[in-house]
Amino acid sequence: MKSPLLLKLVPPIVLGVSAAAWLISTAEPPARIEQSERSVVARTMTAETTRVRTVVRGYGNVHAARNWEAVAEVAGAVVWRHPDLDTGNIVTEGTKVLQIDPTAYDLAVAQAEADLAALEADAAQLTVDEANTDRLLELEKDRLKLAEIELARIRDLAERGVAAQSALDVQERTTLQVRRGVEELRNAHALIPSRRARLDAQVARTSTILARAKRDLNKTDIVAPFDLRVSKVHVERHQYVGAGQPLVAADDIARVEITAQIPVDSFRRLLSGTMKSGPMTLSDLSDRFAKVSAEVRLVSDPSQTWTGRLVRVESALDPQARSVPAVVAVDDPYAGVNPPLRLPLVPNMYVEVILTGPEGRARVTLPDSAIHEGDIVYLRNVEGRLELREVSVDWRQSGMAVLDDGVAAGEDIILDDLMPAIPGMIVEPAEVSE
Repeated sequence: MKSPLLLKLVPPIVLGVSAAAWLISTAEPPARIEQSERSVVARTMTAETTRVRTVVRGYGNVHAARNWEAVAEVAGAVVWRHPDLDTGNIVTEGTKVLQIDPTAYDLAVAQAEADLAALEADAAQLTVDEANTDRLLELEKDRLKLAEIELARIRDLAERGVAAQSALDVQERTTLQVRRGVEELRNAHALIPSRRARLDAQVARTSTILARAKRDLNKTDIVAPFDLRVSKVHVERHQYVGAGQPLVAADDIARVEITAQIPVDSFRRLLSGTMKSGPMTLSDLSDRFAKVSAEVRLVSDPSQTWTGRLVRVESALDPQARSVPAVVAVDDPYAGVNPPLRLPLVPNMYVEVILTGPEGRARVTLPDSAIHEGDIVYLRNVEGRLELREVSVDWRQSGMAVLDDGVAAGEDIILDDLMPAIPGMIVEPAEVSE
């Protein structure tokens, strides 16, 4: 039973084997593929050395370089107020903005002037009294000489018994009276210098009172010390103010300042191009600041810019940010004002400060995107192959990296990020479209 089944399976198997043998014998051999090196196309640039200016940025609020706080130095009612004395208005230098009632101070000046005139009259009278005393004293001296001569004559006659004793007594009394008059005039003359000194002291005291009264009278007029913009008015007309009470607050419009926080390393790098050998003096510091240019830009509208100058650094670092508080001044912040096209630079504006230092030494500068993780740069060597090289980046700014070491001028730098970056593979430079 099994033999017929096996006989039936033999022909199909033979046929299959024959077909397979025929296909194998007639098939073409597999094509041979030549092995080639891996290559990539990438954008490249030639490294060049350039003299780079350090640019650092900071932010801060604008504030006036000078503020004026008018305080009443005398008491009284406000009897006059300038019609333009309102918040936001500009007042020019020398303009009287307020007046305190001057009546009491006018009276004080008049009283002091009257007292001074009376003392001057007393001084003139004293001069006349001195002259009269001198004349009377000379007359009394002459009279005393005559009295003493007459006394000597009568005494001689009395000794000889010619004149009575009573006549001698009368002459002696007369002589004593004349001598007393001479002494009284001498005493009066001696007191004149002390009387004059007392009058001089009174004149000096009254002159001081007059000067104080005139000063108080002048203080009743409140005058703008410079061109300013009013920020707040504390009083109204007819209001009584006491000494020491605030009257007006205003800001100087001639100059504004911005205190921008600059990182310590960036600020040190900014000034490094201004350094010179030898010890530094205060004048040297001002000269170094003068070599730094400053631009102020409104954050809300970057098209609004002003030219400033670095004037100083505040006395202490910021305790939290560890940054340098650099003060930039802008002169004439109202120049060319034409709102809303051109705004004035006014207090409390939030601005960006851009400080640019002088040119430093020549460095190789690359796009920041050409520096890969680990400060690795892809180079295309003289054989056209990829080379990975570690570089030393000194600092970065505005999308550029300034190298301290690692790349020489003239070497080809690969700008693209190759994936994968296999050292030694061929790099074909890409054509840059115009």
